[in-house]
Amino acid sequence: MDAAALPPGRAALLPPVLQHAPEPFRGVTIDGTPIPNLFRARDTGWDPLPAVRYARAFLDELTPDAATRAAFPIDAPEWRMWTNAFPTWKPHGVSLEELDGEGRRRALSIVEACSSASGFAEIQDAMNLNAALGELIGQYTDTLTNLCYRLAIFGTPSVTEPWGWQLWGHHLDLHCFILGRQLVLTPAFLGAEPCVADRGTYAGTRLFDQQRDRALDLRRSLRASQSSAAVLHPSMRTEDLPSEFNHPVDGRHLAGAGRDNRTIPYAGIRATVLDSVQRELLLHLIEAYASRAPHTPAELLMQQSEEYLHDTHFAWVGGNGDEDAFYYRVHSPVLLIEYDCHVGVFLDNDEPEPFHVHTIVRTPNGGDYGKALLAEHLRLHHHTDLAGRAAPTVRGSLSHPNSND
Repeated sequence: MDAAALPPGRAALLPPVLQHAPEPFRGVTIDGTPIPNLFRARDTGWDPLPAVRYARAFLDELTPDAATRAAFPIDAPEWRMWTNAFPTWKPHGVSLEELDGEGRRRALSIVEACSSASGFAEIQDAMNLNAALGELIGQYTDTLTNLCYRLAIFGTPSVTEPWGWQLWGHHLDLHCFILGRQLVLTPAFLGAEPCVADRGTYAGTRLFDQQRDRALDLRRSLRASQSSAAVLHPSMRTEDLPSEFNHPVDGRHLAGAGRDNRTIPYAGIRATVLDSVQRELLLHLIEAYASRAPHTPAELLMQQSEEYLHDTHFAWVGGNGDEDAFYYRVHSPVLLIEYDCHVGVFLDNDEPEPFHVHTIVRTPNGGDYGKALLAEHLRLHHHTDLAGRAAPTVRGSLSHPNSND
């Protein structure tokens, strides 16, 4: 899997992952300065033990060579070395293609243990739609498959100490940080071209129905004065958009691969201007993304989203008809969601269409990759910061499960 798989001219426009990955991490912010004290370790009630056991079994069964490519320290820079397209560097992790059936089962069991049933189904749909694209165009059969994804483990799988995993490849990039009974499932990138398979092996596979339909419900509920605040641009046509909303690869996305530290000011309509029904529609839209996580971590994210609803903004680009292409963004101190319809990469549409979709979910202000939780854990329990420097001793404790480690 490499950039040579892309059509001519696209490789030069790939996200700047290599350039930005070495930068000190601060996360997506609205002004360059993270809001402090947003995230703390909590006991959500989620049981990490199945994920720990699957991860240990996965690592134990790897060959020595594969193990060196799969296992990394908890603070390894490889966390941030991902792309939804094709890497221009030697990719890390173990490819699902190189594993036998049992190896793949063990690998995907880790992901399944850290997802809801519907969330894991979406992950599988994204992988299968990548293969459906390969079938549809009859090209790039070594990369457009449902197994061309790499899994990496960070830290030592444990029910008490921080660890995590990363599954990444074309149109699917997931990051899961685990600390006790809590997990962070961002950055999470899911995409599909097309997002519905109408023929072939994967006929009937669909993705993003809820994310599209719930967004349209909210957009159509806006009154004229609200629409004037929420709609940044009424057209998605290339000629109608300014350059910052018209990147040939990223489209309107601002928080994709290589954009971990991007400054993204709030835009659109603030939730305080919405009526009670519209605020429920906004929360219903957020739930379509939050529900990818297991039940209790998803509940925590929804609670945080409600807590900061007064500072949540909803922005829109494009039309709101049944067949329209559009972009939207939901942005608060604790959550960033982007949904974008794209021009063709492997298909031949020159304008954004609703059948090619990219989505990204992030935890702003240092929360991605569990960085904020890891920093708190190191400070409280190891008296260091993320750079390994001594930190002031602060009284405090974390609640951990009673399961055997």
